[in-house]
Amino acid sequence: MATAAQWLEGARPRTLPAAVAPVFVGTGAAAALDGFRLGPAVLALVVALALQVAVNYANDYSDGRRGTDADRVGPMRLVGSGVASPRQVLVAAVLAFAVAALAGLGLAALSSWWLVAVGAVCILAAWTYTGGPVPYGYRALGEVFVFVFFGPVAVVGTTFAQTRSLDGLAVAAAVPIGLLIVALLVVNNLRDVHGDAAVGKRTLAVLMGEQPTRVLFTALAVAAFVLVALIGAARPWALLGLLALPLAVPPVRVVLRGGTGPVLIGALKATGQLTLVTGVLFGAGLALS
Repeated sequence: MATAAQWLEGARPRTLPAAVAPVFVGTGAAAALDGFRLGPAVLALVVALALQVAVNYANDYSDGRRGTDADRVGPMRLVGSGVASPRQVLVAAVLAFAVAALAGLGLAALSSWWLVAVGAVCILAAWTYTGGPVPYGYRALGEVFVFVFFGPVAVVGTTFAQTRSLDGLAVAAAVPIGLLIVALLVVNNLRDVHGDAAVGKRTLAVLMGEQPTRVLFTALAVAAFVLVALIGAARPWALLGLLALPLAVPPVRVVLRGGTGPVLIGALKATGQLTLVTGVLFGAGLALS
């Protein structure tokens, strides 16, 4: 029987910045457009966090059933390690999806019922990342879907839920934070590249190889801050996001110097911190603009 600490580790808290950062940026854009509303902002955060936990448990379940978590470098997996049964982890995933769905219904009631359709697509995408007969995470498409759903969908959706309108500022702001979240996935898959290749999990890192993946990680981080600077040219307070730039140095250095295995766990944690701090500062800067 898994302990509470093991269930918490199975929820992969290091990935939660990927849920929080886009909501901060989307809320900052809403404030910049004079449309900030606390209720929808809080509900958007609940939806994002619940979906992230749900997809983490769902991945644990699906990967564990396929046997791709049997020999891992990264943190413990509930099914792969045998501390929880597949059924127990599936139930945890379903409960987290239910929390996201209920919060999403509340969000739609406060803004637009079109968000129900968006939420349904998000849940489907979360499940099919590693679940179902054709998991796109096993076909080098994870980065594309992560950018779409953690960038434009999350940021623009958060802004729309508060302002009830679509605006170019939210679309532009979604790109840099989306790139940083893709960088999170890239360093995660770089850490697991050999294990994934051995079990036939064709991530982008497996297809590209280690060195191109290291270059990609660095390019994503650089591009994100270049875009923050460009947005700051029109909205100067958004340049607050650049204060997070020093946090990019340690993980980029580790990745470019050839760090492997457990060393990349630290780089993953540092990239998560970079993403969260950038999201908070960039969102605050947008709000002040």
